[in-house]
Amino acid sequence: MPVMKNKKPLEHKKLPLQARILGLVSFFNDAASEMIFPLLPLFVTQTLGLGPHVLGLMEGIAETAAAFLKFLSGWWSDKLKRRKPLAVAGYALASVLRPFFAVVTTGWHIVMLRSLDRVGKGLRTAPRDALLADAVDIDQRGRAFGFHRAMDHAGAVVGPLIAFILMSGFAVEIRTVFLVSLIPGIITIFFIAVLVREKSRVFEALQTNTVTGTTQLSPAGRRSFRIFLAAVLLFTLGNSSDIFLVLHAHELGVPAAFAPLLWMVLHLSKTLWSTPCGSLSDRFGRKPVILAGWLVYSLAYLGFACATDAWQIWPLLIFYGLYYGLCEGPEKALAADLVPRAWRGRGFGYYHLAISAAALPASAAAGYLWKDFGAGVALGVGALAALLASALLGFGLKENSSTREA
Repeated sequence: MPVMKNKKPLEHKKLPLQARILGLVSFFNDAASEMIFPLLPLFVTQTLGLGPHVLGLMEGIAETAAAFLKFLSGWWSDKLKRRKPLAVAGYALASVLRPFFAVVTTGWHIVMLRSLDRVGKGLRTAPRDALLADAVDIDQRGRAFGFHRAMDHAGAVVGPLIAFILMSGFAVEIRTVFLVSLIPGIITIFFIAVLVREKSRVFEALQTNTVTGTTQLSPAGRRSFRIFLAAVLLFTLGNSSDIFLVLHAHELGVPAAFAPLLWMVLHLSKTLWSTPCGSLSDRFGRKPVILAGWLVYSLAYLGFACATDAWQIWPLLIFYGLYYGLCEGPEKALAADLVPRAWRGRGFGYYHLAISAAALPASAAAGYLWKDFGAGVALGVGALAALLASALLGFGLKENSSTREA
């Protein structure tokens, strides 16, 4: 990944229309999803009268299915030389099935629906990221992924807000909220199926290896990509679920009723930081921005570990949102930089698989550390893992032109 020598203004040209449409796709999809997801624990335990073990089974099966499908769908999109059909199928599956939560009556119903919803996520994620990378120039890639994440987080704010207004202002029942989620779901399907255009000749413009006659990662490129994945894996092993931060806030005295507000503040912070920080990676390079993000993460987790009063959680959450802005978009942009276009689907598949594979043990380990040694130790281990990952990425991944693919 070369250092950007032409440091043009960050907003020197607009993002292509396709990148903006893909952002709207994520906005409406997340609005539909987040109308439902925050209500599922209450729905499972109170409406259906089931135990918390059903929630654990539901999320475990769902996230495991999504993790492996993210890789398989990326690999498949490379083989098909088409991204859009898999992205459309993934969004359509989730959007059509979500309203059926309104009619479930047993535990296996909800486990099946939640699993199929995550199957949709697994199908669409890597092909969609490759589609977005294909739609923008290399000097806009960081901003494009940052904008996409900003729209995603904005949807995660709007969805729960709609559900709150419906339930508190209009006395709408939970099952009816689930049905209403079909509206943003239909808009999602329309945008991805009708308005998104895939470049029909994108695979014909590939650089071909003059020795083998095929498009392959060079040995140096393969090494760089593996170092990147190893660093992401190491970082994620210390990156437990953000739900632990909500738990810590409650331990420090933040009332349980404020938990949705905590979540909203975090997502608002992510939304505000994502696009400008993605642009920074276009201007100064991906690695410095990601390293800055991992440093912010370490400082934020140390701050959470040392916090003693409830009010300290709020500014820490806003600061913590900066980590997402500095890392989510630039990491995806770097993943696209490090692989040739013909490998882009499986490249994103490997990236998402690395994150998913580490997420479960990360949260499990944090839970046990929290239980046996307290919040300070659990959060401190997360900060340490981020520093170790920073060292691996900083010293292991070299910035040079051979690591970037148009």
